[in-house]
Amino acid sequence: MSQKHPVIAVTGSSGAGTSTVKNSFEHIFRREKLNVAIVEGDSFHRYDRESMKAAVAESTKNNGRPISHFGPEANEFEKLEALFKEYGETGSGMTRLYLHNDEEAAPYNQKPGTFTPWKAIQTGTDLLFYEGLHGGAKSDTADVAKYVDLLVGVVPIVNLEWIQKIHRDMNARGYSAEAVTQTILHRMHDYVHYITPQFSRTHINFQRVPMVDTSNPFIAREIPTLDESMVVIRFRDYKQVDFSFLLNMLHDSFMSRPNTLVVPGGKMGMAIELILTPLIIDLAKKSKH
Repeated sequence: MSQKHPVIAVTGSSGAGTSTVKNSFEHIFRREKLNVAIVEGDSFHRYDRESMKAAVAESTKNNGRPISHFGPEANEFEKLEALFKEYGETGSGMTRLYLHNDEEAAPYNQKPGTFTPWKAIQTGTDLLFYEGLHGGAKSDTADVAKYVDLLVGVVPIVNLEWIQKIHRDMNARGYSAEAVTQTILHRMHDYVHYITPQFSRTHINFQRVPMVDTSNPFIAREIPTLDESMVVIRFRDYKQVDFSFLLNMLHDSFMSRPNTLVVPGGKMGMAIELILTPLIIDLAKKSKH
């Protein structure tokens, strides 16, 4: 970890309120006039879209376990670890973009589902901000979490995550319910071994819990909204947290354990800003000395 060139990572999956989180961080960076190097987790997938389909098909031959974007076989954990380490030491490092759709691909004259070439992060940034699946990942060959100064977990309960996955893949991508269910089952090994353990390494976790019945996510007709949810916030170093301030500022919030604050889902963005702004300011100040 580095005081001179801090690394902040948000690790989580879709369905957790990641758009809310991203907006909250952008507000903080803009308000504090911070020059931030932004790294997207998808940039460190090992395969482009077409190659991934072939790699998955190859991995399932002879009843083998399918690889997934959750695990090390389909990701460049070593390169992500190297980026965090180098940025912490020098303020630079190699990254790229993954072009998800036509709109993102057009400026580069590339096809969607491909990567831009690797290039160095410009010098002079105040901090690096990573958002993706693996900000706190560990494998046999890499330890990404080791080089992160502030690791934030954003995770829904698993049934809510599945509801999001099912709705997105069926409505936006045209998959059948059976196909999505198979994908969830295929990814379960990697989810258990490489996604879930990260949330024990985080400094702060934001876990979204719906207040409606999600007991069978495979028949849920609607995705629970933030207003139909509570957010459970767990602090690793809770003795440094001013809970009385947060309870006063976040209406209808309460503490469920000495290290855990519960807030209404609609207050998630405000909670993130109140909790993380002073931490980010502190990291930025140290980096400028």
